[in-house]
Amino acid sequence: MDYRIVHRIGIARISKLRSERSFYVGTLLLAIIPLFIRDPYLLNVLIISLSFGVLAASWNLICGYTGIFTFGHQAFFGVGGYVSALMAMKAGISPWFGLFIGGTVAAFLSFLIGLPCLRLRAAPYVAIMTLAFSEIARITCMNLVGLTRGEMGLWGIPNFPDIHIPLIGVVSFAGGVRVPYYYLILIIFTITMVIIHLILRSHIGLAFRSIRDSQDAAESLGVNITYYKLLAFVVSAFFAGVVGSFYAHYILILTPSSVFPVGLMIEILAITLIGGIGTFLGPVIGALLLTIGLEYLRFLGDYRFITYGILLVMVVLFMPQGLGQKLFREKEITE
Repeated sequence: MDYRIVHRIGIARISKLRSERSFYVGTLLLAIIPLFIRDPYLLNVLIISLSFGVLAASWNLICGYTGIFTFGHQAFFGVGGYVSALMAMKAGISPWFGLFIGGTVAAFLSFLIGLPCLRLRAAPYVAIMTLAFSEIARITCMNLVGLTRGEMGLWGIPNFPDIHIPLIGVVSFAGGVRVPYYYLILIIFTITMVIIHLILRSHIGLAFRSIRDSQDAAESLGVNITYYKLLAFVVSAFFAGVVGSFYAHYILILTPSSVFPVGLMIEILAITLIGGIGTFLGPVIGALLLTIGLEYLRFLGDYRFITYGILLVMVVLFMPQGLGQKLFREKEITE
C-alpha cells in the first residue's frame, strides 16, 4: 500500500482520538464547574449556552454533515417545548416523559415535512418549505388562544419532579435552583454529542458526507439519497425537540415569539458558522463563545447586536471555516 495512504489513515485515527479526548475533557470540566461557581446568573448563562450547543449541533448534523440547508429548525425546538408543557399541564404527564415525547413529536413532524420536500435537490425549496413550516407553527400557537394562550404566554408550566439519587439524596428542581438544571442539560448535551459522534463514525455518517459532497456520485454508489436525508432530518429534529422540552420546564413560560422566531434560526446559523460548520466541536464552541460573549456586552445596550453582527461578518470574511479551526488544529475538531 502507498506510504502516503498509510500515513493519512494514521493521521485520521490520531485526529479522532484527539477529538474524542477534547470532548471528554471539556465535558469533565463542565461537570465540575458548579463545585466552584454557585452564582445563579452565571449558571443560567451556562445552561442557555449548553441548550444552544445542543440546538446548533443538531442543526449542524443536517446542514453541516448532510448538506441540506433548512431554515425552520426552531420550529422543532418550539414544538417540543409546547408539547411537553401542554401534556404536563393538561394530562398530568411527567416532564421526564415529556422530554422524550416532545422529541418524538418533533421527529414525527419532521418526517411528515421531509418526506415530500427532501426529494427535491434544489436547496432553496427545502429552505423555503422548512421556513414556511416554522411560520405555520408560530401562527398556529398564536391563534390557539384557548389552548396555548397565544402571546399572553403559556405560564404555570410545572417543574421537573424531584428525583432520588443513591448516595446523593433527593434532588429538587423547585425553588429557582440552578444546579440540578445545569446537570440535567449537561446530561442531555453529553448524550446528544455522543450519539452524533457514533453516527458520524458509522456507515450512516459516511453516507451523510457522500450526500453533502455529491448527491449524484452518492446515488451512483448505491446510497439511498432520500432515506439518509430523511434520517438526518428526523434525528436532528428529535434532539431539537428534546432541548425544547427542557427549555419549557426550565423557563416555565412559553410564547410563540420566543420559541418560533426567525431570529432564533439566525442565531443557530450564526453559532454554527462562527464555531465551524461541518465540524464536531464547532457548534459547541460557537454556542459558548456567543452566548457568554453577548452577556458580557450587555453594557452596550442595543449596540451589542451591532458588535455581534460585525463579529459575524469578520468571521465569514476572514475565517470562513469558523473560529474552531483557529482555536484548535483542524484535525482535532473535525470528524
